[in-house]
Amino acid sequence: MTEFLLSVHVLVAIVTVGSITVAASMFPRIALRACGSGSGSDGAGGSGTAGEERDGRSEGTGTAVLLHRVCTGYAVAGVVVPVFGIATGAQLGVLTDAWLIVSLVLTVAAAALLGLAVLPGQRRLLALAEGAAAEDEARPVASRLSMTTGMFNVLWAVVVVLMIVRPGSTTGA
Repeated sequence: MTEFLLSVHVLVAIVTVGSITVAASMFPRIALRACGSGSGSDGAGGSGTAGEERDGRSEGTGTAVLLHRVCTGYAVAGVVVPVFGIATGAQLGVLTDAWLIVSLVLTVAAAALLGLAVLPGQRRLLALAEGAAAEDEARPVASRLSMTTGMFNVLWAVVVVLMIVRPGSTTGA
């Protein structure tokens, strides 16, 4: 049973957290480009043909919307990661080990950062892009979002290292 729980935990972590980190990291640049593109441009300095509008959105804005949906959808699915992680920890008898407790605290911090800063920051930047805001107006929001997303990614990197190294663990490395 432990192998099954651990397998689900790792696979869901790779798919959900991996997707969120990539999409969230790409989002500020793409959304900022959409802000500077104006109607019908892809933000890469094109004349409008490469960034044709679809459903009233430029291609750049549509890509930003898609990246935001990936982050939001996988954030909901990502709840499964700590659930299976705790179940695996219980099976292994390591729920009170310091490395696991620190990992859980960092996971909660990463989830809070995602839900309270990254996703709302993406929504703010999307609103600017869809409102045809100038790139200069959106740049501070994009910079803050990039920094917050970087912090989110670092938290997950530390959790991964803790899960692999398991400092002080008696279950072997």
